Amino acid sequence: MKKTFFIILALCFLTFSACAQPSKTAGDKSMGTTINVTVNGVTKTATLVDNVATKALLELLSKGDVTVQTDDYGGFEKVGNFGTRLPTNNSQINTVPGDIVLYQGNSISFFYDNNGWSYTMLGKLDITDVKEIKTFLAAGNGKTDIILSLK
Repeated sequence: MKKTFFIILALCFLTFSACAQPSKTAGDKSMGTTINVTVNGVTKTATLVDNVATKALLELLSKGDVTVQTDDYGGFEKVGNFGTRLPTNNSQINTVPGDIVLYQGNSISFFYDNNGWSYTMLGKLDITDVKEIKTFLAAGNGKTDIILSLK
């Protein structure tokens, strides 16, 4: 009886410890490279992950700033078209405020609330406060130009 109890206890421990680990997908590793994100004249930084999409984004930004006209969608993101395609490595992602993702290879989304979908992770705004993220992204204010640039 004691042996069965300890086996069940060990299995529960292993199961719960595995569940407690954050899930990692390809591209989740930060490359440590930061870019500037400017909204309504206010500039913040974002840290990029290391994947083919961010390498292509950095190459694009090396040619000059990129302005993306975004609009609110679904009450959780600002989304806009790049005007060019970037390579993708989509995976199912549960986004949180501050996440920046590539959608369908040609649109960029800046999240100010949670959502789950198949995206290519680009990075994260270097802002932790959700209210500050919403204010910075002009959440709920309709069309907003967001400028991406190298630091």
